[in-house]
Amino acid sequence: MTEVAMTLPRQRVTLITLGVADLDRAQAFYAAWGWKPHGKPPPGVAFYQMDGAVLALFGLKDLAEDQCRPAAELGTGAMTLAQNCADDAETDAVFNAALAAGATLLKNPVKVFWGGYSGYFADPDGHVWEIATNPFWPLSEDGRLTLPDMQD
Repeated sequence: MTEVAMTLPRQRVTLITLGVADLDRAQAFYAAWGWKPHGKPPPGVAFYQMDGAVLALFGLKDLAEDQCRPAAELGTGAMTLAQNCADDAETDAVFNAALAAGATLLKNPVKVFWGGYSGYFADPDGHVWEIATNPFWPLSEDGRLTLPDMQD
């Protein structure tokens, strides 16, 4: 390894923090969707252990202050969180569980132009989730996604 290569950051995300207007409401949604909180965090935040990363819910005002932008209006919907499933039936099950938990339907799962199957919903704070099956990106036995080699 060269000296330059050792100083470059690793390509990874270890924590995703979603700003929420009402932490109790957000926690209730994720609980109803089947997510289990991790431990007893400090007031104003909730943590969910994922496979190799953590999802955090943090009050919007507190998040803006933590970012040293107390007057900022933090928005949502400019990015998408995604969960890939093993097949279309699993995609439907995960998607329908989110709707039953109180998610807002944006687009029902359908066959899409690139050969997969996907749909979109928003959580109670407007954070957009895509639930999808991608036949070109197979999942490992434990559900991990690793991009396959791609040819030009």
